[in-house]
Amino acid sequence: MIALRLITFCALAIWFGSAPAQAEKRVALVIGNSAYKSVPKLANPASDAGLIGGMLRKAGFDTVDVRQDLNASDMRKALREFGGRARDADVAVIYYAGHGMEVDGTNYLIPTDAALETDTDVYDEALPIDRVLVSIEPAKQLRLIILDACRDNPFAKTMKRTVASRAIGRGLAKVEPTSPNTMIAFAAKAGSTASDGDARNSPFAVALAEHLPKPGLDLRKAFGFVRDDVLRSTANKQEPFVYGSLGGDDVPLVPARPVAAGPQANPQSELRRDYELALQLGTRDGWEAFLAQYPDGFYANLAKGQLNKIAAEETRATAEQKARTAELEKARLIAERAQKAEQDKAAVAARAAEEARVAAEKQKQIEQARAEAAERQRKAAEAAAEKALAEKQVAEKAKAELAARQAAEKAEQDAKLPTDRQVSEAEQKVAALSPAPASTLSTVDLTKSVHSELRRVGCLSAPADGDWTPIRSVR
Repeated sequence: MIALRLITFCALAIWFGSAPAQAEKRVALVIGNSAYKSVPKLANPASDAGLIGGMLRKAGFDTVDVRQDLNASDMRKALREFGGRARDADVAVIYYAGHGMEVDGTNYLIPTDAALETDTDVYDEALPIDRVLVSIEPAKQLRLIILDACRDNPFAKTMKRTVASRAIGRGLAKVEPTSPNTMIAFAAKAGSTASDGDARNSPFAVALAEHLPKPGLDLRKAFGFVRDDVLRSTANKQEPFVYGSLGGDDVPLVPARPVAAGPQANPQSELRRDYELALQLGTRDGWEAFLAQYPDGFYANLAKGQLNKIAAEETRATAEQKARTAELEKARLIAERAQKAEQDKAAVAARAAEEARVAAEKQKQIEQARAEAAERQRKAAEAAAEKALAEKQVAEKAKAELAARQAAEKAEQDAKLPTDRQVSEAEQKVAALSPAPASTLSTVDLTKSVHSELRRVGCLSAPADGDWTPIRSVR
């Protein structure tokens, strides 16, 4: 059975490999600028670029070029090379994380070596968004630009104005792509800034990595999920926005998985696979989607335990945030020399918040321990079931071999009995046909014996000397 599956898989792989017209070619360029020379270093873009690049590779893109900390010359070269790869591609994606700015309604991406001492330097030291659109233009089916560049721009604070009327906006300006099937996604809508967050990756990058690679999910819906996640994680302070338009058909970044023909997979195997996928994601949305598909059973109980673990973590994070806020409020009141009653009230609130945080932390640890124990139980149960199945197969095989051996021995005995009877009968026949033993007497002695017997019965008068010549018969 295993050999048959391998042969089928190889045949399908050869068939798909021989039909390139059915597979889209997808290319991507990922840039993360963190180490700026004239302003403080950004914490997230380099790690965000690594996260998005890894996501696109796992999504099956043909080429994913990840570049970090590019100066102006290197950025232009990277865009020029990517434009060459996009000429024969169906889908082209550019992701940029770093500083960006808007001047007189035009958006610019800022390389790491930019100084931008005056407002006119942006035309020489930065790259306009139109340059990025030119690089992605040749793609046949989908052109996607993702700009995680809506951060608070430190260049604007020190930049000298050469013309008082020249406007330098906050964040990035709204854009309207003129090419069809082109989308431009901002980490925050036009005129607002984005947050890097407190983690290794920005909330926008984390949401992109979770929703964009879902097979068959239309990009518009995927970015809607990204928007919801970012709003939730930033307390509604940051709202991602998408510009451009697509047609009526679904346009997923990752095509839907083909429906397998032939015998269907074991539902239990699919359930286990989906559980392990949700376990890898480790998000509330992932577990809720799993429970919507499998609301009952052993794996559903495990999923509920994982949700309890996430809820405990959320409670702990909320309690920690409240404790931090209370501490800040306490410090503010002390700094402003508030009355003792207000300070005591703030101290009580801080203690209560700290106790709540400690309780939430303990509850999180309890739920995490429960989830880990349940996971160990699941793996042990699966291992025991596989072991029992293997032992059953071994026992059945041994039983079949014993039955076959006994049947062979009986057949051999049955075949041997007629042969023994035939040998016995043949020996009897041979014994019956065997001649009497030959006489050991010589011819003379035999003649004398015959003469003696003839004389005894009175038929011979000659002496019994063994000579037949003078014999005379008795009348």
